[in-house]
Amino acid sequence: MSRFSALVPIAAAVVAAGLALPATASAAGVPRPDHILVVIEENHAQGEIVGSANAPYITGLSKAGANFTNSHAETHPSQPNYLALFSGSTQGVTNDTCPKKAFTTPDLGGQALAAGIGFAGYSESLPAVGSTACTSGTYARKHNPWVDFADVPASANLRFTDFPTDYTTLPAVSFVVPNLQDDMHDGTIQQGDTWLKQHLDGYIQWAKTHNSVFVLTFDEDDNTTANLIPTVITGAGVKTGTYGENINHYSVLRTIEDAYGLPHAGSAATATPITDIWG
Repeated sequence: MSRFSALVPIAAAVVAAGLALPATASAAGVPRPDHILVVIEENHAQGEIVGSANAPYITGLSKAGANFTNSHAETHPSQPNYLALFSGSTQGVTNDTCPKKAFTTPDLGGQALAAGIGFAGYSESLPAVGSTACTSGTYARKHNPWVDFADVPASANLRFTDFPTDYTTLPAVSFVVPNLQDDMHDGTIQQGDTWLKQHLDGYIQWAKTHNSVFVLTFDEDDNTTANLIPTVITGAGVKTGTYGENINHYSVLRTIEDAYGLPHAGSAATATPITDIWG
């Protein structure tokens, strides 16, 4: 039995008892924030958002943080991109059809929970905590990857109304997905930009002085082969600037995993982490 295998039952017992595991060290080149919050928007190319008069708030974030001009999604349509960002794999999914089973491959949420640092996913308009509904009003499960994995409990599948006002109570890793109107899928760019400012600017400003990070990315572009999407990272220790290296969903996943010393899920294992933005 390997040393790691021997420790797994001990770690599981500690987590089950409600105790935190010792903090893991971050990988070289990626600092360890207290919190990382990821927001995923929908279906727009980088040039449609950053610099657009319809997206003044996001444009402002891009000027105050790290703006990636060569960030790419993996494929089309939406659902496999969400899975890629969350688990390092599209899981063989090629469409937006509601999944019928829970995946058992590694994923960021399960990794964070197993490490004792915590994970929560907040979906706007989710009908109830833990819901596995395919659709409900403006909520769509295809935009909620954590509900698809067996090692992420229902208690981590939360409504956006559950998002705390005391940001210190957030787990180390959390995701927010707006509903179909507010993520620019059905609603306008301006609507999504305004929603982000109204609902998450508090966290974004707080993060800068509380060792925390905010990541904004998009699932895919407007259905082109380039699949060039906006990605902006801001927060404590992030150097303002425009960054032209080629990144993708797997790069972002790898960076988060490295920040907390987590294992690498799927294609994150061979992805290059983002290391040049940290001051």
